[in-house]
Amino acid sequence: MNDVKALEAGVSKLGLTLDSETQAKLLAYLELLYKWNKVYNLTAIRDKSEMVSYHLLDSLSVSPYLWEGKWLDVGSGGGVPGIVLAIANPDWEFTLLDSNTKKTSFMQQAIIELGLANVRVYCGRVESWNAVHGFNGIISRAFTELGDFFRITKHLLAADGHWAAMKGRADDEIGTVPPGIEIEHIIPLSIPGISAKRSLVIAKVFEGHKV
Repeated sequence: MNDVKALEAGVSKLGLTLDSETQAKLLAYLELLYKWNKVYNLTAIRDKSEMVSYHLLDSLSVSPYLWEGKWLDVGSGGGVPGIVLAIANPDWEFTLLDSNTKKTSFMQQAIIELGLANVRVYCGRVESWNAVHGFNGIISRAFTELGDFFRITKHLLAADGHWAAMKGRADDEIGTVPPGIEIEHIIPLSIPGISAKRSLVIAKVFEGHKV
C-alpha cells in the first residue's frame, strides 16, 4: 500500500474526516520529514511507510479529544504531534517548543514550505521559557514522565487550560503526579499500523490551586 492509500485508510479507521487537500499537506510534511531526517536525525523511524502510522496517524488519533484554542507542543522534535495537528486543525494556534536547534530549524522550514499560518516555533528549554499568554492546551508525546511534564509546564498553562499527554502505558506514571493536579481522563487509543499500547492523559489543576 502506498503512502496516499495508507493515510487515507488510516484516517478512515480513526473515524476522522479530512479532505484531500489536508491529506496532501500531511503527506507533504511527511516528505519533508523523511528528506531532512537523513541529515538531521529528527526521528528514529527511517522507513517512510512506517512514518505514516508512527507520526501522522499517531498524532491524528488524539485530535478528536482535543479542543480549540492556543496550544503548546513541548519537545516537539520534528513537529510531532504539533505540525500534524496544526494541519488537521487550521483554526487552532500552535506553538512548537524544542531545545534542539536542528529540530527547530527543520520545523521552521516546514512551516514556511507548507504555508502554515497557525504555527510558530521557539527554541529553548520549557522550564525557563515564559510566554506572553497562557495556553489552553499543553501537549507532548513521550517527552518525559507525567509528573515532570506537569511540573515544568505548569507556569505556561492558562487558568482554564488542560494538559494532554500522549503516552504508551500511562498507569505506571500516575504515582508521579504532584499534588494539585487532577487526572480527568485516560483515553485508550488504537492506531492503525501500531500494535503497541497507546493512551492519552487529560489533566488539569485542581480548582482552588494556582497555576
